[in-house]
Amino acid sequence: MAINKAVGKPAKSHGGLRNTIEYVLKDEKVKEGYLDVIGPYLEPTVNYDAVYRTWIEEKKLWDKDSGRMCAHNVISFHKDEQVTPAEVLEIGKAFAEEFFSGHQSVVAVHQDRDHLHCHIVTNSVSYIDGRKLHQSKKDLEQQKVFTNNLCREKGLHVAEKGRHFDGTPIEPGEIIAWNKNTYKLLTNDSKKSFLADCGIALMEVIPRSACKKEFISGMAEKGWSVKWEDKRKHIVFENERGDKVRDSKIEKTFSGLKVNKEDLAIEFERQNELRLGNTEATEPGNKPEESECLERYYAEVESAIVGISGGGSVGGSSEADSGEPSEGYADRGSEKSDTEQLVREVRTDICNSRAQSRELISAERKSVDRERERRLEEQRRALEQERTAEISCRSRRHSEPSR
Repeated sequence: MAINKAVGKPAKSHGGLRNTIEYVLKDEKVKEGYLDVIGPYLEPTVNYDAVYRTWIEEKKLWDKDSGRMCAHNVISFHKDEQVTPAEVLEIGKAFAEEFFSGHQSVVAVHQDRDHLHCHIVTNSVSYIDGRKLHQSKKDLEQQKVFTNNLCREKGLHVAEKGRHFDGTPIEPGEIIAWNKNTYKLLTNDSKKSFLADCGIALMEVIPRSACKKEFISGMAEKGWSVKWEDKRKHIVFENERGDKVRDSKIEKTFSGLKVNKEDLAIEFERQNELRLGNTEATEPGNKPEESECLERYYAEVESAIVGISGGGSVGGSSEADSGEPSEGYADRGSEKSDTEQLVREVRTDICNSRAQSRELISAERKSVDRERERRLEEQRRALEQERTAEISCRSRRHSEPSR
């Protein structure tokens, strides 16, 4: 797996150019001599002083001996990648010839670390027409694609977004900073990193926020102010010491942590739906145990009624079957009739009560559903207004004449 990186601050002076070439060609780094020079170079051996003088002469020839002195690219391979220094040099040369054709370049493979990496330093002035080298973001993207294709051709691994070298997914919140100094700072427990603090605060606050206001309030409790303006593309977080972090920096450093405006709006909507779902589950009439309790009560009453009715029937039949008249029999018959009437009335009351309970539960559920829809609609309208305002602001910026 190869990672292609363009060094952000190339040399802008003769001394800076000389130091860059000297560093790349150090013997303790280029241990087995895997290096090459592309373009005009008449010296019999490759050394940093001869390369430096040759490039300065080329610059003076075209009267372009100021400003950016060179371009510096590094192609690094994972420590477990099965690649040889000769293959790394071949990839480096192919890269230089593809993107820096007409410019002098020095390509050197470093073997001083646990992973192989190739440095490509290129003279900023063309030896063909004297034009200066320029690299755009589009060029950098093409360089990445080209390097990946070279790796595929040689049967090497290709970097996949969101995955480690072995193919396992990068966990959400896992540090993925490609910058060496940033990574060391974040992983060093002895040093306090405000970037790590901000990332941790965001991971704790976002799941508890259902709107922009709650999010800003939650971050304030963690010691971070939030600058979220419609006229600006990025959200900026600032702590009490004045350290500032952009949302884009957080997303590049912590895998899966989405903190841009659009993704946060989606997350707020999701949290709203979760809250409404929990509210619905706890509203009166929506508790399963409440309905079960009522049904158990009705069952107990029914059982008691059956016992009363059955007991009266058994007592009356024993005397009737004897065939002998008993004193007070008419009175007990009257009592039985009264009991049966009472049973019918109680059963009627139970049926009515059950019906009323179902109607009440149904009405409460409908009310909760309406309230849920109302809140969701309000949230959607608020999000739509924010998006419309942001689009309108962007349109105004694009339509304003440049000064």
